[in-house]
Amino acid sequence: MFDTVLFAIDQSRQALETAAVALRVAQRHQSRLVLLSVVEAEDGAMHDPAAVAQLLDQARTSFSQAGVACEVIEREGKPAFVIGDVADEINADLIVIGTRGVSLESDQTSTAARVIQLAPCPVLVVP
Repeated sequence: MFDTVLFAIDQSRQALETAAVALRVAQRHQSRLVLLSVVEAEDGAMHDPAAVAQLLDQARTSFSQAGVACEVIEREGKPAFVIGDVADEINADLIVIGTRGVSLESDQTSTAARVIQLAPCPVLVVP
């Protein structure tokens, strides 16, 4: 059902919980798993390319130890737009993304809320 799963990862605490969900989905559906990290041009949690590269390497290692191979994509830009563009490029069947517990209805500026609006496929938001 989900041949290609795009997991948008960041440096938040919730990313670890979201990674576990992305892993279970990929295992259950024997999906191609693609990790995406977006380096933000502006100051923010994801503005340091070296930190992002380390995050991606740790995630790839973790998935590999669980028996799931994954591809890694690193891009620069505004996260929600880049996630939607990459999902379209790789023909993703599902995007898995975490949220920091903010209500998606009240905070339409959150990355997760914007991804839902822009995504070319279903989005699984992990609280």
